[in-house]
Amino acid sequence: MARAAVLHAVGDTELDLRDDVTAVDPGPDQVKVKIKATGVCHSDLSTMSGVLPSVPPAVIGHEGAGVVAEVGDRVPGVQVGDHVVINWTPDCGTCPECLRGEPYLCMGFIGAAFSDPRFRIGGDTPAFGMAGVGTWAEEVTLPYQGVIKVAEDVPFEYAALLGCGIPTGVGAAVNTAKVRPGSKVAVVGAGGVGLSVIQGARIAGAATILAVDPNEAKHPLAKQFGATHTATLDDLEEAKGLLTLGQGFDYVFEVVGKSAAITTAWGITRRGGDVIVVGAGAADDNWEMSAFSLLFEGKNVKSSLYGGCDLKRDVPMFVDLWRAGRLDIDGLISRRIRFEDLNDAVRALHQGDVIRQVVLFD
Repeated sequence: MARAAVLHAVGDTELDLRDDVTAVDPGPDQVKVKIKATGVCHSDLSTMSGVLPSVPPAVIGHEGAGVVAEVGDRVPGVQVGDHVVINWTPDCGTCPECLRGEPYLCMGFIGAAFSDPRFRIGGDTPAFGMAGVGTWAEEVTLPYQGVIKVAEDVPFEYAALLGCGIPTGVGAAVNTAKVRPGSKVAVVGAGGVGLSVIQGARIAGAATILAVDPNEAKHPLAKQFGATHTATLDDLEEAKGLLTLGQGFDYVFEVVGKSAAITTAWGITRRGGDVIVVGAGAADDNWEMSAFSLLFEGKNVKSSLYGGCDLKRDVPMFVDLWRAGRLDIDGLISRRIRFEDLNDAVRALHQGDVIRQVVLFD
């Protein structure tokens, strides 16, 4: 038996922290991973509230890292004892999206998140994993494509962030937007992923990086990660005028997950510039734009799912950037907590007091 945080009904604000949950035995193409560290992300809250779909009872969590404990007979490339990052969007390698080089769009394993329970509660009650994963548990069973080997010198709490927050943010800048050196960038939302977008823009060589967040307490941290300027919504137009002579920014990233934030991003993007949608919004939160503006302003709206990452390629790159001192992972971690603190961590995330909290199981 192992510990796991279980959501019994969509809308619950408290998770059931149990010690009688087991991951199913791995099949021939699956691996079982003992989770060592897992992040607390806004997407976890969105699953609890129903903004993101789930099938309760479900183990929450999707950002994690650990050690391979068991492997199936047909598993290539990883073995017991390997340190791995959890990839919550495993790529099948054979679908049209994978063959086009877009593994982050692969749907090959997504259906299993809603049809294939990966856990047992109390030995006999089936439970699903959030996004087919469920990293707020001491052990998970995944397709082998759902684990990415990582060097053993990378601390587990750093490796966990390489599974979602960092690729989603840094990848949005370097993969989706392909930020050009010397460009002007704005980032709407300075939470954990927004700070990673800021880092990505800095790494890509942006000359101006404006962090936009109504919470001024986040502004110094944004500058720590590479923002050259900060603004609230109230002084955003003034900042746009000062930094771009009123023309707007080359790339504007929406990292909130709200249609209103996309509208804000559109409004400060230059003619012909790019609006990159990073935040995970609700299915009924519709964004509207006139057909006239969409054509004649020449702006491009781009989705950045999982930062356009191929984790097999990008995790080693992120590790190299970290080793070179160009990617700050430790600074993203507000608190290292225990499993027993998870409900407190959920409340802290609701209140906006933290960037990234990481659960350490050992």
